[in-house]
Amino acid sequence: MPSPRTVPSTPDHCDRPSASETASPWRSALVAPSVPVLVAIALIVAQLVIRGWLAGTGNFYWDDLILIGRASTQPILSWEFLGHSHDGHFMPAAFLVAGVSTVLAPVTWALPAATLVVLQAIASLAVWRMIRTVVPPAADGTTSRRDLAALGALAFYLFTPMTVAGFVWWAAGLNTLPMQAAMAWIVADAVILVRGDVDPRRARLIVIRSAVVFVVALAFFEKSLFILPVAFAAAVLAARFSDRPPLTVAFVRGRRLWTVLGIVFVAWALAFVSISDATAGEHSISQTAHLVWRSIDNAVVPSLVGGPWDWQRWVPSPPMGFAPVWMIVAGWVLAAALVVVAVRLRTGAIAVLICAALYVVVAQIPVMWNRSSANTALELAQTMRYLPDSALVLTLAAALIIGAPARRDVPAAPRHARVDDTSESPMTALAVPAGLLVGAVLFASSMLSLASYQSSWTDDPTGPYLDNATRALAANRDHRMFDQQLPLEVLLPVAFPENQISHTFGRVSDRPEFGGWTDRLNVLDPAGNLTAGAVTPQRTIVAGRGTCARPELTGPADLRLDGPLLRWRWTLALTYCANRSGEVEFSLDGGSPIRVPVTAGLHAVYVQLDGSGTAVHVRPITAGLALHTGEGRVGEVVDAALLGG
Repeated sequence: MPSPRTVPSTPDHCDRPSASETASPWRSALVAPSVPVLVAIALIVAQLVIRGWLAGTGNFYWDDLILIGRASTQPILSWEFLGHSHDGHFMPAAFLVAGVSTVLAPVTWALPAATLVVLQAIASLAVWRMIRTVVPPAADGTTSRRDLAALGALAFYLFTPMTVAGFVWWAAGLNTLPMQAAMAWIVADAVILVRGDVDPRRARLIVIRSAVVFVVALAFFEKSLFILPVAFAAAVLAARFSDRPPLTVAFVRGRRLWTVLGIVFVAWALAFVSISDATAGEHSISQTAHLVWRSIDNAVVPSLVGGPWDWQRWVPSPPMGFAPVWMIVAGWVLAAALVVVAVRLRTGAIAVLICAALYVVVAQIPVMWNRSSANTALELAQTMRYLPDSALVLTLAAALIIGAPARRDVPAAPRHARVDDTSESPMTALAVPAGLLVGAVLFASSMLSLASYQSSWTDDPTGPYLDNATRALAANRDHRMFDQQLPLEVLLPVAFPENQISHTFGRVSDRPEFGGWTDRLNVLDPAGNLTAGAVTPQRTIVAGRGTCARPELTGPADLRLDGPLLRWRWTLALTYCANRSGEVEFSLDGGSPIRVPVTAGLHAVYVQLDGSGTAVHVRPITAGLALHTGEGRVGEVVDAALLGG
C-alpha cells in the first residue's frame, strides 16, 4: 500500500495520450479544432496584430544601419560579409537576411518589418506547440483547468514586456526570434522522445529535424547554444515522474538527439571562439554582477506584473524602462506567491522553479560580461532586449508545473489510480474566474507598458532622416556628392565606416555618385534634406597672377597656403578658368593624388584630399590644358548656412 501522500506516476491522468499521439497537436486541430486551440490561435493573432502595429510604426535603428552599410558595400554571399564578427556576435544567417532585404528594398522599412512579424508568428506557434506537448489535451477532448492554465502560459509569452525590445529592433529580432522558435521546437521534440512510444523511423525524423533547426538557430545567434542545455533540462523534468531515475530516462530515450545536438554544439562553439571578438576590451566582474542584478530586479521582476510603464529614451540610446519601487515590490510579491502556489499544488515544482531561476540569471552573465566596461551604464540592463529567451524559459517552466501531478492527500490510493482533477471545491471553483481576472489585469498592464515603449521607440530621428535623405539624393542624382557622416543622433562615429552615407545608401539606385570631387557642393543637413554646402577657411589660397585670357598654370605647380596643414582629410574649394576641358591632378604632401575633370570656361571645383603640407600640388593631365586659378579655401565641409552662405 502506498503512503497517504503518494502521487500518481503520471500527471493527473494515466489515460493521457501517448507521445506519438500528442507529438503533432496541429494534426488533430486541423480536423476538429478544440476550444483551447481556437483560443490559442486567437491569442496569437492578437499578438501579431499588436506586433504588426509596433513594427509598422518603427524604423531602422543603430545596428540595423550597420547591417545595411555592410550589405551595401560587400557581396552579400561572401564570407567577408556573412562571417563578420558583429559586436562579438557570429550570425551569418542574420547577415544573409539583412543582405537580401537590403538588396531587394534598400533603406525601406516595410520588408524588415514584415520579416519581424513573420519570425514572431513562427516563434509564437512553436511556443504553443511546446506548451501543448508538455501539457497535452485530455484523451476525451474536454477542456480542463489545465488547458486554461496552459493558455495563460501562452498569453504570458505573447504579451510580456520581456519580449518587446527584442522584437521591434530589427538587428535584435534577427538574433532572438529564430532562437525562440528553435528553442520551443527542440524542447517539444525532446519531450516527445523521452515520453516514449515513438517508433524508430519517427525518432530518426525528430533527431534530424531538431538538428537542422538547431543549426539554423545558431546561424542567426550564437546564444542559441543555450538551447541544448534547456532542452535536456526540460527532458529530465518531463521524465521526473517515471518509474526510473529521470536523468537516466532522459539520457537513454533521447541519446541520439543529445549526441547529434552535442556534436553541433561543440563544432559551433569552436567556430564562435575562433571567429568572434566577444571577449575583446575591458571587463569587470563587479560591473557584470551589478548589471545582472539590475536586469533581474529592474527588468524581469517588474515584467511579471506587466511593467515597466515608464520608458525613457536618451537618443541615440534605445528606450530604457524605469519601474517605480512599488512595481518592483509587486513583482517580487507576485513571484513569491506563484512559487508558493506552485509548490503547494504541484508535485516536483521546486526542481522546475530552480532550473528556471538559474537560467534567467545565468543567461544574463555572458552578455553583461561582454558589456561590462567601466563606461557601461547600469541602465543598459533596463533596455530588456536580452530577455526574450528568459521569457520563453519561464513559459516552459509554467507548462512543466501545469502538467505536473496535483499535490493531494489521497489515502490508500492505488499507484495507477487516476486522481480526479475536475472535482470542485469552494476554492477550486474560484480558481478560473480569479485567474481570468488576474490575467486581464496583467494584460492591461502589459499594454500600458507597450504603449509607453512604442511612444519612446518612435521618438527617434532615424526614420525621418532616412526618408528625407532618400528623396533628397534622388533629386540630386545628376550631381556627384561627397561622402559624409550620418548625424550623431542617427549613428555615432564609433560605427565608422558604416556611419557614412555612401554605405547607408549604397544599394539605392536613384541617387548621385559618391566620390572625392564635385562641381556642385551639396550636403545633407541633420534632418536629411539637401542643402548648399561650403568649405571652412582653415587655410586660404590667393588668386593666380594670370587671367582667363592668359592662364598661368600650364604644368605642375604649387598653390601656396597661408599656413601649414596637419595630416587629415581636407576639402579644397577652388575657382578656375580653363582654356579647354580635360583632367587635372590635385594632391597634398603624403597623400594620394586625385584626378578631377575640369570644364572649359569659368567654374568651381571641390576636391577631398588626404595629407598635410603648406601647398596644394596641381598638375594638368590633358595635353594643352592651362588654368587660371582664383581664390581658394582648404577646410571642412559644412552647411553653408553656418558660414552665412
